[in-house]
Amino acid sequence: MKVLLSRVAARDLREIADYIANDSPLAAYNFTEFLRQKALGLGSFPYAFPLVPRYERYGLRRRPCGNYLIFYRVEKNTVLIARVLHAARDYEALLFPRG
Repeated sequence: MKVLLSRVAARDLREIADYIANDSPLAAYNFTEFLRQKALGLGSFPYAFPLVPRYERYGLRRRPCGNYLIFYRVEKNTVLIARVLHAARDYEALLFPRG
């Protein structure tokens, strides 16, 4: 399947890189590239990771990668990467804001 990175997920990766780059630009590049490759790999096995508990109706899945979570949806012939967030963040508030 084709894998697409949402604008918000691309921004997440830039923010992760910027944060890590304060200590090591090379580590920032290597780690964000690692996350990007894990996200792209979802195209081969899109159903390998579980739906987000309590939010199954949205079809949102998550793949853990170290201390980060890649949130994505499987659509017709596409895997859409919705967000890439640190696992310690309140992802529910970021993914499902209340009106």
